[in-house]
Amino acid sequence: MKPNLEPIKPTFKSRFTRYYLSVNLKFWISHVFALGWTIFSIYLSLSWLKDLSEIFTLPIAIFIIGGIAYIPGYLNAFLIVSLILDRQPKLKNEFPSDDVTLLVAAYNEEKSIFNTLKYVADQDYEGIINVIVINNKSTDNTGKEVIRAKKELALNLTLLNESNPGKFNALNKGLKHVRTPYVITLDADTLLHPSAIRYLVSRMKSSPSNVCAVAGSMLVRNSRENIWTKLQEFDYFLGIASMKRLQGLYQGTLVAQGAFSLYKTESVREVKGWPDAIGEDIVLTWRLLHNGWKVYFEPLAVAFTDVPNSLGHFATQRSRWARGMIEGLIEVKPWNQPQIYTKYMTGINLMMIYLDTVYTFCWIPGFVLAFFGIYWIVGPMTLLVLPLTIISYGLLFIFQKYYVFRNLHLRIRTNKIGFILFVLFYQMIMSPVSVWGYLQEFFKLKRVWE
Repeated sequence: MKPNLEPIKPTFKSRFTRYYLSVNLKFWISHVFALGWTIFSIYLSLSWLKDLSEIFTLPIAIFIIGGIAYIPGYLNAFLIVSLILDRQPKLKNEFPSDDVTLLVAAYNEEKSIFNTLKYVADQDYEGIINVIVINNKSTDNTGKEVIRAKKELALNLTLLNESNPGKFNALNKGLKHVRTPYVITLDADTLLHPSAIRYLVSRMKSSPSNVCAVAGSMLVRNSRENIWTKLQEFDYFLGIASMKRLQGLYQGTLVAQGAFSLYKTESVREVKGWPDAIGEDIVLTWRLLHNGWKVYFEPLAVAFTDVPNSLGHFATQRSRWARGMIEGLIEVKPWNQPQIYTKYMTGINLMMIYLDTVYTFCWIPGFVLAFFGIYWIVGPMTLLVLPLTIISYGLLFIFQKYYVFRNLHLRIRTNKIGFILFVLFYQMIMSPVSVWGYLQEFFKLKRVWE
């Protein structure tokens, strides 16, 4: 990877960029289009609704079709129009020099921590990067690897030890030692693009004063390892990125992920740091939003992470994410969010419980029945959602290729099988895993991080 020391030059322009549209206007235009698509879908599905209601009663039929067609179609239509209308705000200064502090919570990371710190040392950032590694009760040689990095790398590096287990404890200990206006969190196994910190700080410096955090963009490093990692590459590249862009457009990115995000130090302190939660980054972000601040997303601030390479590890990770979302919803209800955009975005997260449940217990069994010629639930009408999904991913692919990857001198890997599997089967895996996470939180089962 090479740093990009030339100013960003947009490589494509939409005709929509000729005219200024306020965020509020984009929000309502997208809703009008989505509502129109939903009305059209309901009209086309009347015969399906009639047939299904004769089997399950009308309320249950509406409940099922709403969860697998109407609402997903509405959300996809809203996403498409929002992406079309989105225009990434220009960076006022692409080469900031403010001092920052980087917090790295590490537990048994001896194999990866030195390499992570090496990529930090190779940043093209002009300001001082103070690195604080918090060794969170590791039982391996994590501490020794950090000391080696301090000797061999050109880093202003401090090693702390935290005896209380839990990432939130480690980060809060590190927060006490932060003396800079901005603090960045980085996972101990995550590698930064050479310009990642520069773009992250630049977005913060280019944003209104009420923006308190900027989420970086996460991509998959080990995508060639096996079929599971190939599939997840497109989840990060298209799925997660599309939601981040949508939320960033409406000034309420819902997760400034702990893997790589920047925060105003005083804002984090004002909400009393990272909470004791399995989704500590989710709850922290929602607390910040609840205080009336905004959270942005910077697609050029790219970091690379290793994703789970087995179904079991994937299920553990994603059920943990789902459980963290429930923790956030319990602490800060969507209707208690002060801004209309974050009310809506967190409301979508609340709706995901319903959508994942219907998908798991209705759509998947209906999909199996369809193979036997029984089209009660899954049939031709359910395919109406697919074109919208393809269009939204196509729009984001163009953006990622020409705005993000080209400016960062990166190349998109060829991964056709991963894309096909992602589009056709990913949700069939993700929804049941998410439902399992919801149930874990409902029954207060033991927390599992790994």
